Amino acid sequence: MKQHDASPLSDYVEYPAEEMLARSEAFYSDIKRRHSIRKFSDRPVPQTIIENCIKAAGTAPNGANHQPWHFVAIHSAEVKKQVREQAELHERGFYSGRAGEEWLDALKPLGTDDQKPYLEHAPWLIAIFSQKKGGLNAGEKHTNYYVHESVGIATGFLITALHNAGLVTLTHTPKPMSFLSKICERPDDERPYMLLIAGYPAEDATVPKHAQQKKTLDEICTFL
Repeated sequence: MKQHDASPLSDYVEYPAEEMLARSEAFYSDIKRRHSIRKFSDRPVPQTIIENCIKAAGTAPNGANHQPWHFVAIHSAEVKKQVREQAELHERGFYSGRAGEEWLDALKPLGTDDQKPYLEHAPWLIAIFSQKKGGLNAGEKHTNYYVHESVGIATGFLITALHNAGLVTLTHTPKPMSFLSKICERPDDERPYMLLIAGYPAEDATVPKHAQQKKTLDEICTFL
Protein backbone atom coordinates (compact mmCIF):
# COMPACT_ATOMS: atom_id res chain seq x y z
CA MET A 1 0.00 0.00 0.00
CA LYS A 2 1.27 3.47 -0.88
CA GLN A 3 2.25 5.92 1.82
CA HIS A 4 -0.71 7.99 3.01
CA ASP A 5 -1.85 9.86 6.10
CA ALA A 6 -3.83 7.45 8.30
CA SER A 7 -4.97 6.77 11.83
CA PRO A 8 -4.99 3.44 13.69
CA LEU A 9 -8.24 1.48 13.53
CA SER A 10 -9.45 2.12 17.08
CA ASP A 11 -13.23 1.71 16.97
CA TYR A 12 -13.50 -1.81 15.55
CA VAL A 13 -15.23 -4.25 17.89
CA GLU A 14 -14.64 -7.98 17.46
CA TYR A 15 -17.26 -10.41 18.76
CA PRO A 16 -16.87 -14.08 19.64
CA ALA A 17 -18.03 -16.39 16.84
CA GLU A 18 -21.16 -17.39 18.76
CA GLU A 19 -22.13 -13.76 19.26
CA MET A 20 -21.41 -12.97 15.62
CA LEU A 21 -23.82 -15.70 14.58
CA ALA A 22 -26.47 -14.47 17.01
CA ARG A 23 -26.09 -10.88 15.83
CA SER A 24 -26.33 -11.88 12.17
CA GLU A 25 -29.49 -13.88 12.86
CA ALA A 26 -31.00 -11.06 14.90
CA PHE A 27 -30.30 -8.52 12.18
CA TYR A 28 -31.82 -10.74 9.51
CA SER A 29 -34.93 -11.27 11.65
CA ASP A 30 -35.26 -7.53 12.12
CA ILE A 31 -34.60 -6.44 8.53
CA LYS A 32 -37.16 -8.97 7.29
CA ARG A 33 -39.75 -6.72 8.92
CA ARG A 34 -38.85 -3.88 6.55
CA HIS A 35 -41.59 -3.34 4.00
CA SER A 36 -42.38 -0.71 1.39
CA ILE A 37 -45.54 1.01 2.64
CA ARG A 38 -47.98 3.09 0.61
CA LYS A 39 -50.28 4.23 3.41
CA PHE A 40 -48.68 6.57 5.93
CA SER A 41 -49.91 8.16 9.12
CA ASP A 42 -49.57 11.92 9.45
CA ARG A 43 -48.14 11.50 12.97
CA PRO A 44 -45.18 13.83 13.37
CA VAL A 45 -41.62 12.53 13.45
CA PRO A 46 -39.01 14.70 15.21
CA GLN A 47 -36.48 16.24 12.86
CA THR A 48 -33.63 15.00 15.04
CA ILE A 49 -34.49 11.40 14.13
CA ILE A 50 -34.33 12.22 10.44
CA GLU A 51 -31.05 14.06 10.97
CA ASN A 52 -29.48 11.06 12.70
CA CYS A 53 -30.59 8.71 9.91
CA ILE A 54 -29.15 11.01 7.25
CA LYS A 55 -25.90 11.24 9.19
CA ALA A 56 -25.82 7.44 9.18
CA ALA A 57 -26.33 7.47 5.40
CA GLY A 58 -23.42 9.88 5.12
CA THR A 59 -21.04 7.22 6.48
CA ALA A 60 -21.58 4.96 3.44
CA PRO A 61 -18.54 3.87 1.40
CA ASN A 62 -18.08 5.92 -1.75
CA GLY A 63 -15.71 6.77 -4.57
CA ALA A 64 -12.55 8.59 -3.40
CA ASN A 65 -14.42 9.69 -0.26
CA HIS A 66 -15.99 12.55 -2.23
CA GLN A 67 -19.39 11.65 -0.73
CA PRO A 68 -21.27 12.59 -3.93
CA TRP A 69 -24.74 13.00 -2.45
CA HIS A 70 -27.08 15.59 -1.06
CA PHE A 71 -30.26 14.94 0.93
CA VAL A 72 -33.16 17.37 1.01
CA ALA A 73 -35.47 16.54 3.93
CA ILE A 74 -38.90 17.98 3.17
CA HIS A 75 -41.34 18.65 6.00
CA SER A 76 -43.13 21.71 4.61
CA ALA A 77 -46.75 21.00 3.67
CA GLU A 78 -46.50 23.49 0.81
CA VAL A 79 -43.41 21.85 -0.67
CA LYS A 80 -44.85 18.35 -0.25
CA LYS A 81 -47.94 19.50 -2.15
CA GLN A 82 -45.76 20.74 -5.02
CA VAL A 83 -43.93 17.42 -5.11
CA ARG A 84 -47.18 15.47 -5.22
CA GLU A 85 -48.66 17.61 -7.99
CA GLN A 86 -45.59 17.23 -10.20
CA ALA A 87 -45.10 13.54 -9.42
CA GLU A 88 -48.72 12.65 -10.21
CA LEU A 89 -48.54 14.65 -13.42
CA HIS A 90 -45.69 12.45 -14.65
CA GLU A 91 -47.21 9.29 -13.22
CA ARG A 92 -50.42 9.81 -15.22
CA GLY A 93 -48.39 9.63 -18.40
CA PHE A 94 -46.53 6.58 -17.10
CA TYR A 95 -49.66 4.60 -16.26
CA SER A 96 -51.54 5.71 -19.37
CA GLY A 97 -49.12 3.83 -21.59
CA ARG A 98 -45.67 5.42 -21.56
CA ALA A 99 -44.32 2.63 -19.36
CA GLY A 100 -45.25 -0.12 -21.79
CA GLU A 101 -47.46 -3.15 -21.26
CA GLU A 102 -44.77 -5.43 -19.81
CA TRP A 103 -43.77 -2.95 -17.10
CA LEU A 104 -47.38 -2.20 -16.17
CA ASP A 105 -48.14 -5.92 -15.97
CA ALA A 106 -45.21 -6.35 -13.59
CA LEU A 107 -46.63 -3.65 -11.31
CA LYS A 108 -50.19 -5.01 -11.15
CA PRO A 109 -49.57 -7.39 -8.20
CA LEU A 110 -48.42 -4.38 -6.17
CA GLY A 111 -51.60 -2.40 -6.78
CA THR A 112 -49.81 0.83 -7.70
CA ASP A 113 -51.37 3.62 -9.76
CA ASP A 114 -50.87 7.30 -10.53
CA GLN A 115 -52.34 8.52 -7.24
CA LYS A 116 -49.67 9.33 -4.63
CA PRO A 117 -51.46 10.79 -1.57
CA TYR A 118 -48.65 9.67 0.72
CA LEU A 119 -46.46 12.38 -0.79
CA GLU A 120 -48.51 14.88 1.20
CA HIS A 121 -49.67 12.68 4.06
CA ALA A 122 -46.34 11.34 5.30
CA PRO A 123 -44.44 13.63 7.68
CA TRP A 124 -41.18 13.50 5.70
CA LEU A 125 -40.01 13.24 2.13
CA ILE A 126 -36.29 12.88 1.54
CA ALA A 127 -35.12 13.81 -1.93
CA ILE A 128 -31.75 12.23 -2.68
CA PHE A 129 -29.47 13.87 -5.23
CA SER A 130 -26.27 12.64 -6.87
CA GLN A 131 -23.42 15.03 -7.57
CA LYS A 132 -21.29 14.87 -10.71
CA LYS A 133 -18.80 17.35 -9.29
CA GLY A 134 -17.60 17.90 -5.76
CA GLY A 135 -14.95 16.71 -3.36
CA LEU A 136 -14.29 16.29 0.32
CA ASN A 137 -14.52 20.00 1.10
CA ALA A 138 -17.46 22.32 0.47
CA GLY A 139 -17.24 24.31 -2.74
CA GLU A 140 -14.87 21.95 -4.53
CA LYS A 141 -15.71 20.99 -8.11
CA HIS A 142 -13.57 17.95 -8.75
CA THR A 143 -14.85 14.99 -10.75
CA ASN A 144 -16.75 12.53 -8.57
CA TYR A 145 -16.25 8.81 -9.11
CA TYR A 146 -18.61 5.82 -8.90
CA VAL A 147 -21.42 8.27 -8.26
CA HIS A 148 -24.35 5.97 -9.00
CA GLU A 149 -22.91 3.15 -6.90
CA SER A 150 -22.00 5.47 -4.03
CA VAL A 151 -25.41 7.12 -3.83
CA GLY A 152 -27.12 3.73 -4.10
CA ILE A 153 -25.18 2.43 -1.10
CA ALA A 154 -25.93 5.58 0.91
CA THR A 155 -29.62 5.24 0.08
CA GLY A 156 -29.54 1.66 1.38
CA PHE A 157 -27.92 2.89 4.59
CA LEU A 158 -30.65 5.54 4.94
CA ILE A 159 -33.49 3.06 4.45
CA THR A 160 -31.92 0.72 7.01
CA ALA A 161 -31.36 3.55 9.50
CA LEU A 162 -34.97 4.70 9.23
CA HIS A 163 -36.17 1.12 9.72
CA ASN A 164 -33.88 0.73 12.71
CA ALA A 165 -35.37 3.92 14.19
CA GLY A 166 -38.87 2.44 13.95
CA LEU A 167 -40.14 4.16 10.81
CA VAL A 168 -41.41 2.81 7.50
CA THR A 169 -40.36 3.95 4.05
CA LEU A 170 -41.24 3.87 0.39
CA THR A 171 -38.84 4.44 -2.50
CA HIS A 172 -40.33 6.55 -5.28
CA THR A 173 -38.70 7.26 -8.63
CA PRO A 174 -41.03 9.28 -10.87
CA LYS A 175 -39.77 9.65 -14.42
CA PRO A 176 -38.56 12.19 -15.22
CA MET A 177 -37.52 13.53 -11.81
CA SER A 178 -36.12 16.86 -12.95
CA PHE A 179 -38.95 18.71 -11.21
CA LEU A 180 -37.33 17.79 -7.88
CA SER A 181 -34.25 19.83 -8.77
CA LYS A 182 -36.40 22.90 -9.28
CA ILE A 183 -38.59 22.42 -6.23
CA CYS A 184 -35.59 21.68 -3.99
CA GLU A 185 -33.52 24.45 -5.61
CA ARG A 186 -30.55 22.22 -6.36
CA PRO A 187 -27.71 23.20 -8.75
CA ASP A 188 -27.36 21.99 -12.34
CA ASP A 189 -24.53 19.57 -11.56
CA GLU A 190 -26.80 17.50 -9.30
CA ARG A 191 -29.33 14.92 -10.47
CA PRO A 192 -32.36 13.59 -8.58
CA TYR A 193 -31.66 9.99 -7.65
CA MET A 194 -34.65 8.95 -5.58
CA LEU A 195 -37.47 10.24 -3.43
CA LEU A 196 -37.83 8.46 -0.09
CA ILE A 197 -41.06 8.71 1.89
CA ALA A 198 -40.65 8.21 5.64
CA GLY A 199 -42.94 8.11 8.64
CA TYR A 200 -45.26 5.86 10.62
CA PRO A 201 -47.55 3.39 8.86
CA ALA A 202 -51.26 4.17 8.74
CA GLU A 203 -53.45 1.91 10.87
CA ASP A 204 -54.83 0.30 7.70
CA ALA A 205 -51.43 -0.07 5.99
CA THR A 206 -50.98 -3.31 4.08
CA VAL A 207 -48.16 -5.23 2.42
CA PRO A 208 -48.85 -6.82 -0.99
CA LYS A 209 -48.46 -10.60 -0.88
CA HIS A 210 -46.41 -10.33 -4.06
CA ALA A 211 -43.86 -8.17 -2.22
CA GLN A 212 -43.50 -10.74 0.55
CA GLN A 213 -42.15 -13.36 -1.83
CA LYS A 214 -38.37 -13.33 -1.51
CA LYS A 215 -35.92 -15.47 -3.43
CA THR A 216 -34.09 -18.15 -1.48
CA LEU A 217 -30.41 -17.95 -0.58
CA ASP A 218 -29.61 -20.51 -3.29
CA GLU A 219 -31.32 -18.29 -5.85
CA ILE A 220 -29.47 -15.12 -4.94
CA CYS A 221 -26.05 -16.40 -3.89
CA THR A 222 -23.31 -18.74 -5.07
CA PHE A 223 -20.49 -19.85 -2.79
CA LEU A 224 -17.22 -20.80 -4.50
